[in-house]
Formats: sequence, C-alpha cells, structure tokens
Amino acid sequence: MAQSLLIEKEIIEKEKDFSKEHRKVALASFIGTTIEWYDFYLYGTAAALVFPALFFPNFDPLYGTLAAFGSYAAGFIARPLGSMVFGHYGDKLGRKKVLTISLLLMGISTFFMGLLPSYHSVGVLAPLLISLLRVIQGFAIGGEWGSAVVMAVEHAPKGKRGLFGSFPQMGVPAGLLLSTGVFSFVSTNMSNETFLNWGWRIPFLLSIVLVMIGLYIRLKVSESPVFLDVAEKKQQEKRPVITVLRNQKKPLFLTIGMKLVQNAVFYVYSVFILTYLVSTHGIDRSVGLNAVMISSAIGFVTMPLWSYLSDKIGRKPVYLFGTVASTLFVFPFFWFMNSGSVFLITIGIILGLNVLHDAVYGPQAVYYSELFSTKTRLSGASIGYQIGAILAGGFSPIIATALLAKFDGQYWPIAIYLIALGVLSIIATLYARETYRNSLT
Repeated sequence: MAQSLLIEKEIIEKEKDFSKEHRKVALASFIGTTIEWYDFYLYGTAAALVFPALFFPNFDPLYGTLAAFGSYAAGFIARPLGSMVFGHYGDKLGRKKVLTISLLLMGISTFFMGLLPSYHSVGVLAPLLISLLRVIQGFAIGGEWGSAVVMAVEHAPKGKRGLFGSFPQMGVPAGLLLSTGVFSFVSTNMSNETFLNWGWRIPFLLSIVLVMIGLYIRLKVSESPVFLDVAEKKQQEKRPVITVLRNQKKPLFLTIGMKLVQNAVFYVYSVFILTYLVSTHGIDRSVGLNAVMISSAIGFVTMPLWSYLSDKIGRKPVYLFGTVASTLFVFPFFWFMNSGSVFLITIGIILGLNVLHDAVYGPQAVYYSELFSTKTRLSGASIGYQIGAILAGGFSPIIATALLAKFDGQYWPIAIYLIALGVLSIIATLYARETYRNSLT
C-alpha cells in the first residue's frame, strides 16, 4: 500500500514538472517571437512613415515610399535562405540552438539600424547600409518562426497542440503592438523635426535590451522531447532540406499556397494602409497607428481562440473559413478605409485582422508543423512559410503602392490583387489533409 502511494506521488510530481515545462516553453516562445517581430515590424513602420525622408529623399514622396518598401521587401528575400540554413541545423542539431542564434542576429542588426547616418550625411551609402541590415533581419526571422513554433508544438500536451502553437504566433501582434506603441509614443511626444532628426532611433536602440531579456528566458528551456527521441536513436536526416525539396513537394507547395492571402492581407492592413490613409485621404498618421495597436491588443484573445477551436473541430475547417472570409472581405475593407471615419477605419482593421486573418494565422503554426515528420519538420514548415511570405507579404506593400501610383489612387486594383492570392490559398487549403487527430512522428 505504502509503495503504491509512493509510486502515485512520483507520477504526480513528474506530471507537475512536465506541466511546468509546458508553461515555460510557451512563455519562452511567446516572449522570444515578440522580440523578434518587434524588431522586424519596427522597420515596416519606419519604412512607411520615416525612411522615405531620411534614406530616400531624392524621390517624389510616393516613389520615396516605394523605394523604402523596396528595402523592406529585401528582408523577405533573405527569409527563405534563413529558413533553409536554420531548418537544416535545427533538424540535425536541435531546435534550441537555432532559436538563440536567430534572436542574437535580429537584435544586433536592429540596434545598428538605430546608429546609421542618414542620406544627407553619407549619401547613397545610407540606403545601402539600411538595406543590408534589413537582409540580416530577414535571414534571422527565417530561422526564428519555424524554430519557435516547432518547439511549442512538440512540447505541447496531448490535444492542445493548436493552443500551444498559438503562443509563438501571438508574438506577432505583441511585436506589432510593442513596435507601433513605442514608435507612436516617441513620435507624439516630440516635434516632427526632432523626431526625424534623432527621435526615430530610440525604438531601434531599445532592441538590445529586449534581446538580453529574450536570451535569458530562452536559455532556460529544454530541448524538444520529440527531437531528443529522434536524436537518441540517431535517426536525423543527413540533409533535411534536400529531403523536403525532393520527396515532400506536395506538403511544401500546399503550405506555400496556404500562406499567400494571410500574409498579403496582414501586411496591406497593417503596413501599407498607414501610407494609404495619409497619402490618399490626408488622414493623420496616428489614426492608422492607433487602429493597428488596438487590433494587435485584441489579437491576444482572438489568436488563441481560433487555435483552440482547431484543437476541437480540426485545423482545416478553421483555416478554410479564415481564408475564404478574408478573400471576400477585401472590397469591404477598403470601403471602411475610404469612409474617412476614425471609428469605421478602426472597425475595418479589427475585422480584417482579428476576426478573419487570425482564423488563418492562429492555427497556421500547428497545421504546418503537422504536415511534416519530426525529421524534416523544422525545414519543411519554415521553408513553406517563408517562401509564401516572400511571394505575398514581402512584395504586397510595394505592389500595393505601385498599383496606387499607376491607377491614380484607385484601390480596386489592390483589392483584385489580394483576391487573386485568396483564390490560390483557398485551393491549396482544400487539397491539404486534416491533421489534428494525428500523433507527431
């Protein structure tokens, strides 16, 4: 009897430790991705509001914005390369190591952005340097997303992979909220001249403090138990990236297609729209910034809710709803933006990002992870995500701005572009298999 009670007590203690580790990994993945996306989105906000004047001043304002978004897109071009390099080593050596390296790379490059001289000081060297640092940012984020979501999903308790996969996803609205909030706070508490002179540097320089916090937290989490099982049996793929590209083309192409509309609407609704409201309607930049901040805060609720729902009814129904609804909402979104009403603009951004976009992005981490096996999971999920991101997210602000210039401020070409991507994502989602009842292998 006493021995039985002792065994039962040991089991309870192990379960408590396991549960504690779950929470630690969830927190670490959330905080780490928050810091990474803070750095990444900071550039997007600056590209829309500051960099045209500082780094691309010899252009017409609209084309200066186009040039700034071009350097913004450069970060996306580096993301697939980062996903391949970090995916290779993450599947061979472990998820934890690449998480640490990606965070360091991101933080250092962002910090140096805050130290760069402007075009007026060093000429053409300024836009070249800012573009180079943006490429390093893109390379780092290419390894960050896959490593963080795979760690969270592989550590998750049974039946809660969707919910746990949403924690690194919530780093996106958190990073966006933090970057937009800091940028907004600094810009509204000093004159426009002071802000353009040196105030814009403050959010970038703060990055180094956040990175130190993120590193401290990430170094305390354990390696993925699913990966450790594969490593103990020495069953890692020698060339996981090559295996994905050669033998797992179907899930790879499906993840790329499923990514398109989600990434495009996100960057149009959160980055391009800042320029659109100011340049087309003369609306104060704080309106768009505040709306994006409110939406980011609501994302802390909507993203885990959609992900939790995918644990209950399946990944595919939730993902398909978000994809179809996002496609149908494109024209109504611009009607909200063109209303000129601060209230309706805010509602439009909340509907587009939280109600519809989050239904796709919330379950995306777990869905992509479950489409690949443990031996190639990090490589497959990362490459699919990042190629989809460069095709849609990286170029969507620059395409939208170019269309705006070509069609004299008309929004309908941008809407048609987004709808075309939406149709491709709907088709890809329809062909994807359901995975929520499958075990991780």
